[in-house]
Amino acid sequence: MNYSYKGKILISTPDISGDIFSRSVVLIVDHNENGAFGLILNKKNKNMSSRLLEIFEFQVAVYDGGPVENDKIFFICKGKKITEEYLAIDKEYYLTEDIEKVISSILDQQISINDVKVFSGYSGWSSQQLESEILRKIWTPVDVYNLDYTSPNDQSLWKNIMQNLGGDYLLWANAPEDVSMN
Repeated sequence: MNYSYKGKILISTPDISGDIFSRSVVLIVDHNENGAFGLILNKKNKNMSSRLLEIFEFQVAVYDGGPVENDKIFFICKGKKITEEYLAIDKEYYLTEDIEKVISSILDQQISINDVKVFSGYSGWSSQQLESEILRKIWTPVDVYNLDYTSPNDQSLWKNIMQNLGGDYLLWANAPEDVSMN
């Protein structure tokens, strides 16, 4: 493997499949010769969010991290490391599955809920699968600077990044959600 997409953002190409990756913005958290691991930043899971509200008694937005292992919960946290069990994303952000430490740190006000983003499941690629999908133009890798990975995001994130890329991407950004209607 000559190149890693770790820390890059993947922008999905509009398609008619309508699956979870349609109009997705994926942060690649890890990428090596064995494959890639990422989280979708802009797809809220309303059902899971309401279930966590019942459990924690405070509002928590949960995002669909991807179609793999939806029963697993992942957290992107900003700032202070609250657990020894984490994977650094960059200098400011890290990923953890340590639910007990995250919840206790929020309740003890060691960290703010605004500095945490919760994901159900993840997006995964086997060895060379991501590279193949990028070559087939299913994904466009992008360097996005100053993106707060813990901020609430929706479909406008995908559209804004596409518009900033310009050219053909500008056409895709303004295409209808159901491209078969175009």
